Amino acid sequence: MNLTQLLKPLIEQRADPYIYRHTDGYYYFTASVPQYDRIELRRAKTIEGLASAQTRDVWRKPDTGPYSELIWAPEIHFNQGAWYVYFAAAPSREIKNKLFQHRMYAIRNENANPLEGQWEFMGQVDTGIDSFCLDATTFTHQGQLYYLWAQKHEDIEGNSNLYIAPMKTPWQIAGAPVMLSKPEHEWECRGFLVNEGPSVLKKNGKIFISYSASATDHNYAMGLLWADENADLLDPASWHKADQPVLQTCFEHKIYGPGHNSFTVAEDGSTVLLVYHARTYTEIVGDPLWNPDRHTFVKPLRWDADGMPDFGRPSIA
Repeated sequence: MNLTQLLKPLIEQRADPYIYRHTDGYYYFTASVPQYDRIELRRAKTIEGLASAQTRDVWRKPDTGPYSELIWAPEIHFNQGAWYVYFAAAPSREIKNKLFQHRMYAIRNENANPLEGQWEFMGQVDTGIDSFCLDATTFTHQGQLYYLWAQKHEDIEGNSNLYIAPMKTPWQIAGAPVMLSKPEHEWECRGFLVNEGPSVLKKNGKIFISYSASATDHNYAMGLLWADENADLLDPASWHKADQPVLQTCFEHKIYGPGHNSFTVAEDGSTVLLVYHARTYTEIVGDPLWNPDRHTFVKPLRWDADGMPDFGRPSIA
């Protein structure tokens, strides 16, 4: 990827992007659409092919009910022989106690191609904490499926913290949530106190969790947690947290508020790619939430001599 490619969005107006490369050789893509009214999937044999791939709306919100508004941050995963999309949804656009009322849900498709077949609504993924929550992801490590997400705790100031729990099934957790991180550094508390959008990368004997922090304008930035691959992932003491953001606004190249990322692998099967959204201007009118111009970008991830990821700048490989 040259600088021109890195400065150009892969897909415009798609926030919270998630790209997964499956064993069938296809890349699968989903993201928040500007209308927040549906879950959209596309697939292609190459990363660049996703930009022009035909889209399919696999699920649309109902007109009323607990999950009838603001469909946010879907992710597609292949867990235990079936496809799942995890997403957050709210009963309305009403704000209560300074927050929306999102909870997390899952849908399932047992077809080999998730753009075909039927998607089954599996219901709410109940964490045992009845509060604003969003941005769920899953990963399997040493045979155990884990759920990782962002949620409000009534005793902790701010919008959301990061939690992990083991899963009993791909739509049910098996244990009490364990908090891994909360907004505490200045760069995590600009505009709003936020830790959200976790994404998992396993490499070099470590489990890495990237996440996003602060308001969703140019202040949005990414942080990093990591643990040894043989550590107890449900013990908060196993995790280390970077003091500084690992990816933030690049004023030089006019890429603002990078965040809500995912990781995938390039066509060579080994190069780790960072997938994230960002804006290309700062003059946002009104609430940034309703501005559609968060675009999907992709860049290679580099590694330092200690085996740690080097995120660089959003516009530089």
